[in-house]
Amino acid sequence: MISPQTQFHRPPDSDAAEPPEAHGVARDAVKLLVARPGGVSHARFADLGEYLRPGDLLVVNNSATLPAAVDGRRAGEPIAIHFSTARAEKVWVVELRPAANATGQLPDIRVGERIEMSGGGAIVVTSSYPEPEVGGGRLWTARVVIEGDVVSYLGRHGRPIRYSYVPRHWPLDYYQTVFARHPGSAEMPSAARPFSAELVSALVADGIAIAPITLHAGVSSAQAGEPPFPELFHVPPATARMVNLTRANGGRVVAVGTTVTRALESAADADGVVGAALGWTDLVLGPRRPCRVVDGLITGWHEAGASHLLLLEAVARPDLVATAYREAVERGYLWHEFGDTALLLPG
Repeated sequence: MISPQTQFHRPPDSDAAEPPEAHGVARDAVKLLVARPGGVSHARFADLGEYLRPGDLLVVNNSATLPAAVDGRRAGEPIAIHFSTARAEKVWVVELRPAANATGQLPDIRVGERIEMSGGGAIVVTSSYPEPEVGGGRLWTARVVIEGDVVSYLGRHGRPIRYSYVPRHWPLDYYQTVFARHPGSAEMPSAARPFSAELVSALVADGIAIAPITLHAGVSSAQAGEPPFPELFHVPPATARMVNLTRANGGRVVAVGTTVTRALESAADADGVVGAALGWTDLVLGPRRPCRVVDGLITGWHEAGASHLLLLEAVARPDLVATAYREAVERGYLWHEFGDTALLLPG
């Protein structure tokens, strides 16, 4: 359960409805809230290096965003199909929504039904996900009936997943981070979106190291209190060595996003030593499983009641997270993938 301290009500105009570039603001010029035990600072993301030290390590997610939304037809009616997670070559977890603004999930999906897709493809629903249940849930496992592989199909017929708070379509490039290398995320690992090539160069020149992991993020439209679903991740041997060396030398390991935190903590043993790892993680950080590796976190802003807040509290303590959210609401920070950011440094 999320701490009672981290309770907030954000105003309805706090949605980031478009990328900052749409109104002449560079990616790295979005607002950055820095929360430390001594207080809160307000800056621009381009100032990130002022709050880090030589010898610190930033760990980033190099998963690239897929054009994971596809038009479908169910009993002749248009719907939206969101491809979330690959479970096998042509077996995917999907989310099925009404076509108009992709708002809410379809409530009456049946196992065995076939849904046609753009380009002559189709999916066949095989079970609810992650566990088969009577009546189904938010996500479904489906067999994909297409020629060729799914990622290539999405490249031809898909578009980025977009929710109602973003009223117009934006090309896929707006949903990629500067670190994106390996296609697989249904939605952008958005904590890294404000990084620019110039900022990365400046950080490295100042002695701040950067290392990658890969975690392919599924659809993020979790309901309040719903835990994150299993996700495929990879912590390379070189990144594991860099994390352990940084900690041994007194540097800080700063995760860029909740996906990075989840991957690193999934690869850590009980003493906080990280090893190379490849597989599925269902880790949920919180009071029963504290943070062992990550010393700081760069993150976007999450909804009240979201399970991500448990992870933030595990890294930065409930009082610091509550202070950060209170300040963000008061100062008009923007939420969602095109919004503003926070750097949490519990000390």
